[in-house]
Amino acid sequence: MELPDNGSYRSYADVGRSYVVWNVVAAPEFSVEPKTWCYPIVGCVAYRGYFVEVRARQFAAHWSARGFDVAVGGVAAYSTLGHFNDPVLNTMMGWNDVELAAIIFHELTHQLLYVVNDASFNEALATTVEEEGVRRWLEAQGRGAELAAHLEQQEHYVRVVELLTATRLQLAVIYSSALTPLEMREQKRAAFSALRSSYDELKAGWGGHAPFESWFGEDLNNAHLASIATYFSCVPGFQRELAAAGGDLAAFYVRVRELAKLDQQKRDAAVCNG
Repeated sequence: MELPDNGSYRSYADVGRSYVVWNVVAAPEFSVEPKTWCYPIVGCVAYRGYFVEVRARQFAAHWSARGFDVAVGGVAAYSTLGHFNDPVLNTMMGWNDVELAAIIFHELTHQLLYVVNDASFNEALATTVEEEGVRRWLEAQGRGAELAAHLEQQEHYVRVVELLTATRLQLAVIYSSALTPLEMREQKRAAFSALRSSYDELKAGWGGHAPFESWFGEDLNNAHLASIATYFSCVPGFQRELAAAGGDLAAFYVRVRELAKLDQQKRDAAVCNG
């Protein structure tokens, strides 16, 4: 996989809680663009992280009171970008070995390359490498049946992401229109209602289970849609880059490092727009 081979994921740590961190995402009532927060080293990202859940929820309540849509989500793992040796955490122990391999591929990609102030680039790159890594890992082990099951699960994931993305694009048009706030709220409500109906249809066709069930069990809003964009909007572009490299990951990483040198506008045009 040409990923960093270092001291990460060679040790174990129990953080004594169900998630290692809780992320808060906030977006204005009439926008699908998230608020960003900036930090040393990692730059600006579209979430605020807390090691204590109650503090995350208090922060979310603060922004909700200001009229923002908010979402709070537990995170089982994160990367220190190679500054420290990241351990396997107790929060990851509920996963099977395929899921564990996937997160390790994802987080090691952040160590390989990280562009400050460009979360969409970083997360989509890591997601692309994660998916390719799991596929190659299962093939190399001759686990064809598990690979087939994984690919089916990934297809379900993609279908739900497509629904969420389509709703985000629909709402972006609504929010940029000349409608009154009251009219926007009504169309926003209708868009999320239609999203739920479409999701329920997919779920019924998949035996009553589907990705993102926890999201659909709560009040879906702009913040959830913003999260999806951060992780998936640029994935098709990276998949094109991998294909252009003939599936050679070393050559792919060379191409990606060249993209990372571009300014934000040119980088977005290359992998995130179309």
